[in-house]
Amino acid sequence: MILDLFSLKGKNALVTGATHGLGMAIASALGEAGAQIVVNDLNQEKLDTAIAEYKAKGIDAKGYLFDVTDEAAVIAAVDQIEAEVGPIGILVNNAGIIKRVPMQDMEVKDYRQVIDIDLVGPFIMGKYVGRKMIDRREGKIINMCSMMSELGRNDVCAYASAKGGLKMLTRNMATEWAKFNIQTNGIGPGYFATAQTAPIRVDGHPFNEFIINRTPAARWGNPEDLGGTAVFLASKASDFVNGHVVYVDGGILATIGKPSNEE
Repeated sequence: MILDLFSLKGKNALVTGATHGLGMAIASALGEAGAQIVVNDLNQEKLDTAIAEYKAKGIDAKGYLFDVTDEAAVIAAVDQIEAEVGPIGILVNNAGIIKRVPMQDMEVKDYRQVIDIDLVGPFIMGKYVGRKMIDRREGKIINMCSMMSELGRNDVCAYASAKGGLKMLTRNMATEWAKFNIQTNGIGPGYFATAQTAPIRVDGHPFNEFIINRTPAARWGNPEDLGGTAVFLASKASDFVNGHVVYVDGGILATIGKPSNEE
């Protein structure tokens, strides 16, 4: 049956940085589709809290403490996960940070930190999980890109650099690994209603009005809006889809926008 193509039963999914926000929403969707969920973080307390939240949703999740930018730690963690949980069939490179600083004021060390976590981290994770997928001739990799993979914006030069690079890393992973039956794609979220954006989503806030007017769907995204795309890209339904970034943005990238006085 066609719905069987979307089932993730028997699959193990590693979602980095999925202790909150959009990463947790994606991991939850994969879990509801039948996958065994594995998440990581740098903070044990955050990891424990997240695991409890997953279990409260009825999702079996396991947590591992490691840094995606530490090559030795990643090698050890990937080996440990495969030994304790099983083969990693799905990798979601979600861990990331953003620093909002005008380019002329940004410290080089801060720029490098964003690049390291948001771009080098997915490279390291992809390299060592990818090697095992190559041996098995099967795997799904999802890189969390951004509208900043396509557009610039004030004060996010490091983030935009990293996400633009991640789009091209996604395409290169697909180019090199498609012959091993590995599909690598990206998800580019638009503006979503999360705890992080709560202060700017209040009625009357200029940015809230800007996003609602700029988005053809005329609303912020809900974290659950990412679930279907994630399940599709993680499942057999996407076996001939490779090297794409799916923008889940309510249509922002499709339009130049509208005048402020237009309904």
